[in-house]
Amino acid sequence: MSLDPVIDEIAEVYRDVIGHYDPERSGVSVHVSFYPYVGINQTIRVRDGSVYVRIAEVCRDMPIDVHQALAHVLVAKLFRRRVPKRARELYAEYISSPQMRDRAAASRRDRGRKVITGTDGSFYDLEELFSDLNTKYFWGTLRKPKLTWSAKPTFRILGHFDSHHDTIVISRSLDSGDVPRYVIEYVMYHEMLHVFHPTVHHNGRRYNHTPEFRRDEERFEKFEEADIWIETNARKLKRNVKKGQSILRRIVR
Repeated sequence: MSLDPVIDEIAEVYRDVIGHYDPERSGVSVHVSFYPYVGINQTIRVRDGSVYVRIAEVCRDMPIDVHQALAHVLVAKLFRRRVPKRARELYAEYISSPQMRDRAAASRRDRGRKVITGTDGSFYDLEELFSDLNTKYFWGTLRKPKLTWSAKPTFRILGHFDSHHDTIVISRSLDSGDVPRYVIEYVMYHEMLHVFHPTVHHNGRRYNHTPEFRRDEERFEKFEEADIWIETNARKLKRNVKKGQSILRRIVR
């Protein structure tokens, strides 16, 4: 028993759900805590015969029926069972609500940390790239978020737009004389489109690449050439990273 009746009630929910999947474990010791995750995250672990559940602090006042749904989601995965559809939908609906999205965004802004390394590269300048593309494709009207190279070379993600920190990050692996300018321009343009076409939320789902986004993406002058170059050079450049050289792989988020 804890000193928090809310924690005790949630722990009892987990014991009931565990008993549903395995009656012999219905009396297992369950420890529930609220944890200051960045955003919304929930975990369940088994250690020394006890079950430990961590729930994001932003979900502290979540209704008990949603806690029950979350318990089914976590415990079903723990037992490698199919998650009940109703539980999955109820939990997804709650965390996708505007109120929870706002809380998660505030948590990421307050607790998250964005490493800003600067815009000057050895071969390319992100400020120059952004300015040229803004003039060519957005009539110079697209607002400029923070721009930065990634802290380390990456190849699985070549670029991303972090809306919570209003930052476009481009992989340092692209800052190479082996990478044609139109390739890095394509990656930067893709991330600029995320600024121009914000994420759409519909029926509890997030849509980052809407039809309008895809339509505008193909406006890039060398769209096909950049796509083919990335696909053609991915394997070779992936090998190069092991030698400390630049590396490239499709694609961006």
